[in-house]
Amino acid sequence: MAKKFPLHPKHPERICWGCDKYCSTDALMCGNGSSRTQHPAELLGEDWYLHGDWGFDVEAPPGSDTPAADDKAGDEPA
Repeated sequence: MAKKFPLHPKHPERICWGCDKYCSTDALMCGNGSSRTQHPAELLGEDWYLHGDWGFDVEAPPGSDTPAADDKAGDEPA
């Protein structure tokens, strides 16, 4: 079973996000050895999971005004 992918890790720069191993940046086990894969929050910002289809369900935190990833912006209630 794959590990749950964190939406907002505390220190994403310390980990390679390229596979389910989540290796530290100084001990990459994938074998490419060239560089680490950045977390999407590092590349796209804190709301990275709200845009696009990432293949996992995201629930909005309790009391948050932020819509869940599967909500469609601009939809009017029926």
